[in-house]
Amino acid sequence: MRRKTEAQTSTNERANADKKDPNHRIQSQTEAKGRVSCGSVLMNIGKCLLLIIIIPPFLNYASLQREGQMLLPKDGQIVDVGLGQKMHLLCKGKGRPVVVLDGPAGMSSDIWIHVQESVATLTKVCTYDRMGLGFSKRLMQNETTGTEKVWGMSTTGRMVDDLHRLLQAAGIAKPFILVGSELGALNSRFYSHIHDVQVSDLVLIDPIPEDIFEDDQWKAYWYGKLLPSLQARQFSAATGLSRMLIILGAIEPMIKGENVSEEVIQRQKYLLSNPAHQSSAVDEHYFLNESAAQVRDITKFKPLSSRMSVSVITGDSFDEQIPTHLNQMVEKLQKKFLEESYPSANHIHIKGADWRMIYKKPSAISQHLKRLVNQRQARQQSE
Repeated sequence: MRRKTEAQTSTNERANADKKDPNHRIQSQTEAKGRVSCGSVLMNIGKCLLLIIIIPPFLNYASLQREGQMLLPKDGQIVDVGLGQKMHLLCKGKGRPVVVLDGPAGMSSDIWIHVQESVATLTKVCTYDRMGLGFSKRLMQNETTGTEKVWGMSTTGRMVDDLHRLLQAAGIAKPFILVGSELGALNSRFYSHIHDVQVSDLVLIDPIPEDIFEDDQWKAYWYGKLLPSLQARQFSAATGLSRMLIILGAIEPMIKGENVSEEVIQRQKYLLSNPAHQSSAVDEHYFLNESAAQVRDITKFKPLSSRMSVSVITGDSFDEQIPTHLNQMVEKLQKKFLEESYPSANHIHIKGADWRMIYKKPSAISQHLKRLVNQRQARQQSE
């Protein structure tokens, strides 16, 4: 009763004060309105944050579903390679020997666009998306059983088995010329040692040395800097942020220029926004250490056929965007493994190039591949 009386007294005092002092009443009303206004602002901010969190991923997912059908290359085909898996294969041109191209880690088949167009004027040239990249959907381990569980995820052994089943299912004529860049070079080496009868010529572009991950500085760069940046890109794609940044012009496709079609540019934007593609790119980089170990083991136990020619194409550096001392280390290890594994290889140097030579300096690669094709065609005619 006493508390109630005190509260009534306090209220009466404030009321009397308001009557005596109009300014006090106005101040009280202003404070009340301020509290309401502040609450409304916080509520509106919360709604905006909720929209930012929900809408971009939703819109990105809806756009990906539509673009996945629209941007599939017209000349490409989705090939059933068994075990419930399907892979994207794109072949252009006609003739033999067929040239098969395998790209760097995390890259779709578009990376070969210039080389493929050029060499396809002479013979059949095929590119493909490794499982999980581009338009080759990766199955989860609980979706099927078979080889993918034996090899695990995204290692060279797994990729080579995928490629072998793809070429078999597509009926690609053998023997063919196998070309690999960076991780693709590891895959091509593994494939050529295992299936040596199927490969007439092996071409390695900026190959990754087998022992590179034994160096602590390289491991610190690869797993401490490069991989986290790829994981951030994967998160950005999953949240829809990448699509927003592309729209704003903050992110641009890697392959561009006057001689790159709008379809290819749109396809690159689609893959930058695609969390499934970015996830597979992360996995390929994460397991590259294991891939290098698999190649090192297979080259020891099964030497390359003496009938197969080997060419190695390198530039002034492995990657012009990494520190000089790392490039020097890669060059030293490349020289060592080539002398030990392929001492008779034809070494071609492209001035001012790094691994991006595939799309920045494609003519040098195309010219070499055309020479190999002409040589094989001349032998076929003479036989």
